Parts: sequence; structure tokens; C-alpha cells
Amino acid sequence: MEANNNVVANENFDWNAFENDLGVYGQSKDEIAAAYDKTLSNVNVGEVVEGTVTGLSKREVIVNVGYKSEAIIPVSEFRYNPDLKVGDKIEVYVESAEDRNGQLALSHKKARQLKSWDRVNEALENDEIIKGYIKCRTKGGMIVDVFGIEAFLPGSQIDVKPIRDYDVYVDKTMEFKVVKINQEFRNVVVSHKALIEAELEAQKQVIMSKLEKGQILEGTVKNITSYGVFVDLGGVDGLIHITDLSWGRVSHPEEVVALDQKIRVVILDFDDAKKRIALGLKQLTPHPWDALDQNLKVGDKVKGKVVVMADYGAFVEIATGVEGLIHVSEMSWSQHLRSAQEFMKVGDEVEAVILTLDRDERKMSLGIKQLSADPWAEIETKYPVGTKTTAKVRNFTNFGVFVEIEEGIDGLIHISDLSWTKKVKHPGEFTQVGADIEVVVLEIDKDNRRLSLGHKQLEENPWAGIESKFPLDSVHEGTITEMTDKGAVVSLDENVEGFCPTRQLTKEDGSVPKVGDKIEFKILEFSKATKRITLSHLRTYDDVRKAEAAAEKAEKRAAADATKSTVKKINASVEKTTLGDIAGLAALKSAMEAAEAKKAPAKKSKKEETAEE
Repeated sequence: MEANNNVVANENFDWNAFENDLGVYGQSKDEIAAAYDKTLSNVNVGEVVEGTVTGLSKREVIVNVGYKSEAIIPVSEFRYNPDLKVGDKIEVYVESAEDRNGQLALSHKKARQLKSWDRVNEALENDEIIKGYIKCRTKGGMIVDVFGIEAFLPGSQIDVKPIRDYDVYVDKTMEFKVVKINQEFRNVVVSHKALIEAELEAQKQVIMSKLEKGQILEGTVKNITSYGVFVDLGGVDGLIHITDLSWGRVSHPEEVVALDQKIRVVILDFDDAKKRIALGLKQLTPHPWDALDQNLKVGDKVKGKVVVMADYGAFVEIATGVEGLIHVSEMSWSQHLRSAQEFMKVGDEVEAVILTLDRDERKMSLGIKQLSADPWAEIETKYPVGTKTTAKVRNFTNFGVFVEIEEGIDGLIHISDLSWTKKVKHPGEFTQVGADIEVVVLEIDKDNRRLSLGHKQLEENPWAGIESKFPLDSVHEGTITEMTDKGAVVSLDENVEGFCPTRQLTKEDGSVPKVGDKIEFKILEFSKATKRITLSHLRTYDDVRKAEAAAEKAEKRAAADATKSTVKKINASVEKTTLGDIAGLAALKSAMEAAEAKKAPAKKSKKEETAEE
């Protein structure tokens, strides 16, 4: 600024001559313009030329192509090249020699686009490493500016390790390789991972050649999946399967390791051809069974945590990597089938007794019912034969009812021991599941843990009194309660039932009675042993008919016998009689007439009885 203040105008300069071109320079204006134009390069619209960066700012890049004016290009066209500096040679596209402001208009982006497709194809053919600018994120990866073309960078091709944050790569310039080009749609796919893999491949060969089974290495947790953990061993990856993470049960690898964690692993196996390495973590520590207390024995009490549940039982971890099975049958003294989930769930802390212990096979069985006294140990003392108690109905069978007297003590009431008099076809007719029922102990089988119970034995056997009340051939009124194919069930008393066969049901008028009818029945059979009463309605009226017919037949036979006897006597007398014995014949006639007179009133009485009926 001070230098400018010292500049003094030339008072003798002829400004009028200069403005009016009055030969100030000693040459004509055209000559001077022509000479000036020779010093400038020629630019044609639509041409790609080389220019030099002469100035840089935050928004603009000034480029000189040797034309009479310099061009200004937005700095956004150079985002792919953050290292751009003054003096760099660049290619530009001439959009206009002079815009409306008289300014040269250039575009670096268009110049790149014109030559980019050839450059991209050339890079693919030559396996060339190129630079690209990551513009933004997109679904599945990133958009990369390569030679002015928008190329796709898949997320899997950014790095050899999984990317957890894609945003950190936006606005970065990185090196890539062109891996795929779709000529029809002009789609370009690039990869940064390919550059890394090329470097790592050489490292892998060296590392794989030095690997040995049992070798202990240090690595970094690279990725965690549901089935295992991938570990970076310094250029080559190995897998720790979930079963090799810990001696104990692991539901997910995240319970044991974390991303980017450095861990020591042992090589279990490897495949040179497939570049697969199997690693182990738990193998670096002794097996828990080997470290198990040697004094531990069958009968000892242990505490543990339920880690797995199944229908048949529960697995309890008493120490890391040491598990024992509690079978459902060892959870309760009860004999009925139950599910293990009724007693415990995953995560429960339980106490149990060791039932079996096999250190060689690394197996252990546990029980929790053993923590309480066996209810069958003193069953004969607690529930001797004849004991009356209350039980709960658990389930039915066709042959009886299973009941529970108390936890662990079950018994069976046979269907024949439910009632003295009622014929029970199915226990459901007599009681229901969950109901209480009075029972008496009939028999104890301690070895097989079985109780025979009865319900009818709570009352006296009524059949002795029933037998005297319903003697054979006696007639009683009964109500038909049920009809079957074979006959009818008849209620004779409140607790007494009989059976009438179909052939014995017919009424006197030929009809068949139905359920609910009250009619008379005759006792045909009474079996105290089988508690069966056989009845007949037919016999109640058919026997009377037969008795009447028999009586009439007997009378006729008696009259015939009397007549025959009289005739015989007469014949015998006729052989000896004389005319003087005519008086005897008269007497015989009188006797026969008397007999006939005696017989006549009897017949009359029988006819009167029939008329009355």
C-alpha cells in the first residue's frame, strides 16, 4: 500500500491520443492486436485442453490454458483430489471462449467424463490401482467418484474386516481397483478390499506355513456370529466355534468375548488348501471335570444353577463345565407322570443329592426328592391295612381309579371295590378327577410301591340282608332304569339292582316295557358271590297259567281214574250176579249218580272264578 502511495502520474502523458488511437505506439491498432493474438493459444469450444492451476480458494480454482483470460472452476469439481495445488496440470473442457461476461468458461468435470470411460476400462484391463472420492452412502455400500464417473463400492468390499460405521468413510479419498464394469448400463464396481487382500495373501502364505496344531497365538476378535467367533491372527482369520469358547454352556458368544478384544487361542486344526483354521479358547484352561473335588462322592449334597430344561429333566451346572442331570422321576416321590417344568426353570438355584458319579465318562445324575424322607419307608406303620383316610382322585382307567393319599403315595381303587350293590361300568359314573374320596387300605405292596384301596369296604356288606329280602321265586315291584341289547337293568331297592333278560321282559299282552316302567318281577337267580340278581316279568303271569292248567289236568285225571275204578267193580259184579242181585245194580246206580252230583258243584265253582277274573 505504501508503494502505491509513492506512484506519481506522468503529467506529460497524452491520454487523449491514447483513447483515440492517435498513433501513440507508432503502429496501427490492428497490427498491435494481431501481434498480441499471436502470443495466445487458440481454444475451440468442445475441445479438451490442458491447463495450469494458477490460484486456489475455498470455493474456486483459477486455471490458465494460455488464453487471453483465465477461467474459474468451482472447487467441488476437484473433491476427488484433495491434494490439488497451484502449478498442477489438469485437463479441462472448453464450454465457451467468452461467456456473457467475456470470461473463458472451462469445466474439469466434463473433461474427466469424456475420457473417464476409457480410463476406467483401461484400469480394469491393466488391474490398475486408481484413486476415488467417496461421495456418500447408499443402500449396501458407498458411491465413489472415479474419473468423474459414479462407481459403486459394496460394503463388503471396503475392508477385510466388517464395517460397523460406514459414515467414517464419507468425504475420503482412497485407492481402489475396478472389479466389474457393465458396458450396457455403464455401471462400475470398485473395491478397496481387493488391495488389502493382495497384501494379506502374501502374509497368509507365510503364516499358514508356520502353523502347527497345539500352537498358542494371540489374535483380535474380528466378528461375532451366533455359531462362533472369527479371530484375526495378523493377516489370516480363524474360527472359534461356540462349543470351543467355554467348558460351560454358552447361549451366545457375546457372553464370553467382545469385538476388538485381544485373546489368546490355541490352534485345533487347519486346512492349507481352504485356508481354514479351527481355534479353541477353552482348551487353554484345564477341563473342569479334572479339577472337580476328588472327595465328592455319591450321596453328597451339591448346589448348582439350572442351565437347560427338557421334558425328561433338568441339567444343573454345579461348577463351570460340570453338569448333572436331575431326571423328572427324581424330582418328586409322586408316581404320576409330570413335566420337569412344574418343578423348576432355567436360572433357578437348586440343591440336589449326587445319585451317580462317573468321572471317566464325565457324567453325573442328581436328585432332589432325596432331600426329603421317602414316604414309603414307613408306609406300613403310617397306613396299615384297614386304615381309613381321604384321597384325591388323580385319573381314571377302565378298571379303576388312581388316587393320591399324599405326595408320593398313590393307590388304586378297583372298579369292583367302588360299590357293593351298584354295577359301575366306568369310574367316571361314580366320581370325578380332582374330587376327594374316602378309602380304606386293603393291601400294601411296599417293594413295588402299590396300594390296593377300597371304597365300598367303608360300609358293611349288605348282601346278607339282601338275600333274605329277595328270596328265590319271590315277586317284587321294580323300576326299569336302563335298556340294553341283552335286557333291562331293574332297580328293586335304593341300592339293589337286578337284571331281566330280554326274553323275560314280555308283558302279558305281548308288549315290551320301557325305561321308567314299574312292573312286577320274579326272582329267578340270586348269586351272592357274583352279586347278581336275575329277574323275570314273564314268569309272574306265566307260572299262574301253568299252575291252573296243571290243576285242571289233575282233576280230569282223578275223575277218569274214579270212573275206571267204578266200571271195573261193576264188571266184576256182573260176572257173578243173578236175577236175584238186581237190587245190587240199583245200589251201584245210586252210587254213580252221587258221584256225578258231587263233581258238578266243583265245575260250577271253577266257571264262576273264571267269570270273576
